[in-house]
Amino acid sequence: MSKLALIMGIIFLIMTFAGGGYVMINYGEVNAGYAVIPGLFTMICFGYYRKKKE
Repeated sequence: MSKLALIMGIIFLIMTFAGGGYVMINYGEVNAGYAVIPGLFTMICFGYYRKKKE
């Protein structure tokens, strides 16, 4: 289960940077949620992964 959390965290991290790039390409006129929501899930997945590794 912890490997799945790590893999999902990496996928969400890539989506966060892609969403941030999309927002920046559109000069901030689109919703910032394209970057924020995957970033939230990234923190959740990496937090779960770190908790299980201890």
